[in-house]
Amino acid sequence: MKLTAILKKGEKQYVALCPEVDVVSQGITIEKALENLKEAVELHIEVMGLPEGISNEEAIVTSFEVSDDGGEASEIVW
Repeated sequence: MKLTAILKKGEKQYVALCPEVDVVSQGITIEKALENLKEAVELHIEVMGLPEGISNEEAIVTSFEVSDDGGEASEIVW
């Protein structure tokens, strides 16, 4: 099954999120964060089962910016 991983650099580690099952993990490197996330997701699915609506379709992941001063937001980045 193909799931999504979203990674963000924290102060000392990378934080990894799998939004399909709402599981988060972390690691010192990107590779370790992904390894830890995979293990956490597998354990979550083993205990809780797969949430309804999970499909094997590829997700579209992008980023966008919003103004932090209440003004107009800047452009969307694809």
